[in-house]
Amino acid sequence: MDRVDKILNHNLFIEHIAKNDAAEADRSFCRHNIAHLLDVARIAMILNLEEGLFLDKEVVYGAALLHDIGKHVQYEEGRPHEQAGAVIASDILKECGYSDLETTVIVDAIRNHRTEGIAEEKSLNGVLYRADKASRPCFACNMENLCNWKKEKKNMQIKY
Repeated sequence: MDRVDKILNHNLFIEHIAKNDAAEADRSFCRHNIAHLLDVARIAMILNLEEGLFLDKEVVYGAALLHDIGKHVQYEEGRPHEQAGAVIASDILKECGYSDLETTVIVDAIRNHRTEGIAEEKSLNGVLYRADKASRPCFACNMENLCNWKKEKKNMQIKY
């Protein structure tokens, strides 16, 4: 997974992950750190395989690793992180060897990863949305009772 390794070592990726970590240092709720990004990537691959979608592994990992890259921008400027992240991700993807088509597909998935209407799509958009939501271990969270997620949205059992 050469291109995925390039993302992980890309200066912009490292910079924005550090900014996310700093912005969430005192956050009690779920964080948007490398552990979350890897959880999303691995769950997305499980969904990809289970659903027979045949999405390229590096495309799935690229989308998952970059989907929350703009979270600190949301805290700093109030701009939705999926919008900020789409811009940041585009630059990183191109420099890491993703084609224009792959970049477009990944950026679209990042831009839409919070859009409920795509939840059931059999595409990278739907996979990223479902994996992001499934990655949260609500059943083991000390803040679960204070979390603003709807009860039916919370993960109270291990699924993946």
